[in-house]
Amino acid sequence: MSTVVVLGGAGFVGSHLVERLLNEGKKVICIDNFLTGSESNVEKFLENPNFVFIKHDLIHSLPSINGQVDVVFHLASPASPNAKSPKSYIAYPIETLMVNSVGTKNALEFAHQKNAKFVYASSSEIYGDPAVSPQKEDYFGNVNPNGPRSVYDEGKRFGEAICSAYARKYKLDVRVIRIFNTYGTRMQKDDGRVVSNFINQALRNEDITIYGDGDQTRSFCYVDDLIAGLIGCLDVESGFYVINLGNPDEHTIADLASKIKEMVGSSSKIVHEDLPMDDPHRRKPDIAYAKELFGFEPKIKLDTGLAKTIEYFKTSI
Repeated sequence: MSTVVVLGGAGFVGSHLVERLLNEGKKVICIDNFLTGSESNVEKFLENPNFVFIKHDLIHSLPSINGQVDVVFHLASPASPNAKSPKSYIAYPIETLMVNSVGTKNALEFAHQKNAKFVYASSSEIYGDPAVSPQKEDYFGNVNPNGPRSVYDEGKRFGEAICSAYARKYKLDVRVIRIFNTYGTRMQKDDGRVVSNFINQALRNEDITIYGDGDQTRSFCYVDDLIAGLIGCLDVESGFYVINLGNPDEHTIADLASKIKEMVGSSSKIVHEDLPMDDPHRRKPDIAYAKELFGFEPKIKLDTGLAKTIEYFKTSI
């Protein structure tokens, strides 16, 4: 039985990954400090004999784990840019920088000691406000290194750099995964992401808040498709890879707000507020490389994924 360590496994994406790995018969060691993750996301796994949970802050060296470890997934980081969310990286700027720098170094050192594959959850945010679209892996980005979003953008860029350093120096088997906007069940209602914000506001018949004029675009990937990509990337030959994962189906924020309002049957009004600093105008992944490497192709359409997510939020609102 192979053993997989999932750092940040109590988070939105992490808990889905843990579930998929357990369903595949893997032993899973989940490590999280619950800064932005949730105990409720992993409670149901505790009775599984193949699941081990360790509460730990990644900025300290990883705890000793006996035996072989085959894969380390590093998904530990706040991820929401919404300054109004208590769980955003704006609310935790130092912690975000530390977990993507010191934390990533600790995780890589652990993987090196265990001779394990290493998967680093980077982000489309490393492209900043892109000057090209769609964004391909060889695009270097357009990032403000001092703006409020820089704690995440530059944290992820540093994470990628130290991953590549370990791959070069130690021949560590590394996949850097640039994750584009992902949504689905187990998103926390106060995480500040645009999909959760719009659904919550629509369900409560509150004003749906759009920042700017709403013509900025995002490409939304349902979490099950993302998990398929994270699992699929393990099958490529040993080496160092930088890979976009997301859904290239592009939508404006205004269209998303209208769609969610209609699907919920809400009486909400759509209102506009000032656009945050450095908010990217376009976000669309080029996923040709992932498709070439391991046949990655999102299957879940936006309407289908939103319907599942809305039903989930109805039970947790």
